[in-house]
Amino acid sequence: MISAPRSFLGLSFTQLPREAALAEVAAQAARLASFRYVATPNVAHVVALHDDLASRKPLYDAAWLRLNDSRILELLARASGLALPVATGSDLTADLFEKAIRPDTPITVIGGDAALIAELKRRYGLATVYWHAPPMGLARNPEAIAEAAAFIAAHKAAFVFVCVGSPQQEMLAKAVQDRGGAVGVGLCVGASLEFLVGRIERAPRWMQAARLEWLHRLASEPKRLARRYLIEGPKIVAIWSRWRQEAA
Repeated sequence: MISAPRSFLGLSFTQLPREAALAEVAAQAARLASFRYVATPNVAHVVALHDDLASRKPLYDAAWLRLNDSRILELLARASGLALPVATGSDLTADLFEKAIRPDTPITVIGGDAALIAELKRRYGLATVYWHAPPMGLARNPEAIAEAAAFIAAHKAAFVFVCVGSPQQEMLAKAVQDRGGAVGVGLCVGASLEFLVGRIERAPRWMQAARLEWLHRLASEPKRLARRYLIEGPKIVAIWSRWRQEAA
């Protein structure tokens, strides 16, 4: 049973640790019921949310589950006297492929490329992978969002991995949910499939436990991620400080 959500930094987080999140998502997907989606907000998402509250907050509010994707957020919540379990999108994705997705389970992938899809099929012996690669600039292209949403609705799959970055992936997932006609669970999980197939190396377990996964990613892709981790990311401290003052 899912506990009451935890409000923190402007988002209503679902209080599910990794194992419980896996169980809930797998059970929902097995029903092939009407489409619902899972958001996995992290520090970057929370910072962006506070920069654009009006357009981004509805994308998270509409999600079935909002899982905490950040050990930094967990630490800040703990310093505020709150428990905020971690269930990262990358861990959830890996768990689903290892424990819930069988070779005959149909899945849909939005994003990525042909090589990624081929490697997923090879590694897990998947028989049915529906793949759609939308164009760049998806957030500013309502026609492309509608086309991708129609693709998801037309291809019935238990799991729909929406891997086009934030806020595009949440925009698309909400569009699918709003239009109706689709089934399964949508997972807004960014680069998780690239981690899964080894295209991007995840931080060692000790760095994850030490809340230093961001440093590993920065060292791996400094040009692409420097702004995210060195300029945008630190804003979370000011956001947290204001939230604490308002909550007092």
